Amino acid sequence: MSAAPLLEARRVTRILPGIVPTTLVRDVTLTIGERELVAITGPSGSGKSSLLYLLGLLDLPTSGEVLIRGRATAHMDESERGRTRLATLGFVFQFHFLLPEFSVLDNVMLPMRALGVLPHEAMHERAAGLLTALGLGEHLRKRPDQLSGGQRQRVAVARALANDPALILADEPTGSLDSQASEQVFDILQDVVENRGKTVVAVTHELDLAARMDRRIQLMDGAIAADTLAGPVAR
Repeated sequence: MSAAPLLEARRVTRILPGIVPTTLVRDVTLTIGERELVAITGPSGSGKSSLLYLLGLLDLPTSGEVLIRGRATAHMDESERGRTRLATLGFVFQFHFLLPEFSVLDNVMLPMRALGVLPHEAMHERAAGLLTALGLGEHLRKRPDQLSGGQRQRVAVARALANDPALILADEPTGSLDSQASEQVFDILQDVVENRGKTVVAVTHELDLAARMDRRIQLMDGAIAADTLAGPVAR
């Protein structure tokens, strides 16, 4: 019996209620496997971020369901969804959302503290190791406002990897960066797939970046308009 896919959406629809209801995501069915590097593209308002939030259990579908490794999530309570997010998913957003009152090291340790599996010494060691691997070993005790935009986004990637999740979901991870920092962040996400064995799904409006990813899912009016493979998909 074959293993369940890492992530699956089955006829997922999200309708925003109101006087005139707005359909954000429309009847999306897709499967995402291990070690994939996936771009979600489409024009503004096409539902890219809305779909990512549904896949990441940050929002609930109006109809349809999202499964993680074959496990349905629709009937989970908020506590169970939260623990599933912490254990299985990592998030990187356009704006890093680092807590300014905490050091870089403490920001990366936050998801580990929330999950509550590792002792303090192991959390400290893992956070320091991730930051060092991302070229930030000299900045562990700095506050986020002491770093450049590209450095802060690398901290956000380290935080996303803190609990060793199988899947990283990124919403415009290079959208607020200059070209050099964007290239660095993309290289890191590629390395996460190729050398750490993770899956990365990234929303992006940067078509040159999307063209370098293994798979491109294009949305139009909340629905999948195209789902194509490009480049090396075997790892």
